[in-house]
Amino acid sequence: MKNLIIYAHPNSGSLNHFFKQTIIENLQESNQEIEVRDLYVIGFNPVLSLNDMSGQRMGKVADEVQTEQDFIAWADRIVFVYPIWWTGMPAIMKGYIDRVFSYGFAYRYDQGIQKGLLTGKKAIIVNSHGKSNAEYEAMGMDKALALTSDTGIFKYCGLEIEKHFYFDKADRASAESIEDWKKQIETALQSDNQIAVV
Repeated sequence: MKNLIIYAHPNSGSLNHFFKQTIIENLQESNQEIEVRDLYVIGFNPVLSLNDMSGQRMGKVADEVQTEQDFIAWADRIVFVYPIWWTGMPAIMKGYIDRVFSYGFAYRYDQGIQKGLLTGKKAIIVNSHGKSNAEYEAMGMDKALALTSDTGIFKYCGLEIEKHFYFDKADRASAESIEDWKKQIETALQSDNQIAVV
């Protein structure tokens, strides 16, 4: 399986970096193909410009956007790893979506009917956040996140979401919690490997 990891966190000592490394190591152990796009390291420009907007409708994108679209076209599965900041994606990840998941590449409209163009590709999303899952549920934030990311972006573009992890209280996580999260990620990747082999 061809795996594309899209990662957004500036700190190499972060929990998200640990998740990314866990994913890479697990996929390497099963001899799968891997490409990693660390958005901070590659210096991805997240700002959707007027030129971007004008070009998208004509199927023309900037070279750096084309590079990212080529990676997405190559992948069988996309693994997104990023923290939840201010109840949403980091700006660099949102800007990546704005620019790379463009009209004509990730979705289009056929006679007014929306169509996702990334069908056949799977997705795993790994998020961390500071509040507890119970707090998110009490305020409806769990449903809001699912609507704005899973439904509004990933499924909209045709991706099949295999798993969306929300690892909570991440700013004060215990060693036991981190080990449990690692096992959850590994299990999700392994179960998919078994399905892929069959």
